[in-house]
Amino acid sequence: MNNTISPTCVIYDMDGLLLDTERFYSMVTQQIVERYGKNFDWTLKSKILGRRAIESAQIIVDTLDLPITANEYLLQRNEILPLKFSECQPLPGVENLTRHLSSKGIPQAVATSSKRDMYEAKVSYHREWFSIFQTIVTGDDPEVSEGKPAPDIFLVAAKRLGGQPENCLAFEDAPSGTQAAYAAGMSVIAIPDSNMDKKLYPQASEILNSMEEFRPENWGLPAFN
Repeated sequence: MNNTISPTCVIYDMDGLLLDTERFYSMVTQQIVERYGKNFDWTLKSKILGRRAIESAQIIVDTLDLPITANEYLLQRNEILPLKFSECQPLPGVENLTRHLSSKGIPQAVATSSKRDMYEAKVSYHREWFSIFQTIVTGDDPEVSEGKPAPDIFLVAAKRLGGQPENCLAFEDAPSGTQAAYAAGMSVIAIPDSNMDKKLYPQASEILNSMEEFRPENWGLPAFN
């Protein structure tokens, strides 16, 4: 496909888009809800993908009618989850693309709903790679008033890159993140998990199965050598 915009900046979600962390979230969430005789399925996961931790926790607690508060759920989760992050790896094609665009001087940012401490845990084995991004905006950034699907985090990332939202291309795996980037005025490419219903991404300009399918030249970006 050919697109009319030529992005001056590129912004990426992190969990499930750059890093394969979502499987750890699913694993730990299932482990917790099983204690209360409940099951964590993809219908529920689709509602929380991309959201801030406390918002996701509240949805889980309310939907499954757990006898704990959202904060108590997060306390249980945070005892287990960070230990898993040393195992997280880049998803196919993402490191190749981000390094390619970096070598061509294209400003890039990460816009993640993760809090800063969780972000640091996830990238602890990938610091050299993540150093190529001009800015990292986390969910607890003081300038981010509302989490995805509100556009705040993408607007902050664009501002720090020195770009206008309409000239930014965003990559997302979550419906809420896709909505957020679109609400910010950006073009957005969705790369959902294969279990996700593609109908949940009406705002996406393009839906891919993997970043390996992305062709930069179709978006006015430098082609791979």
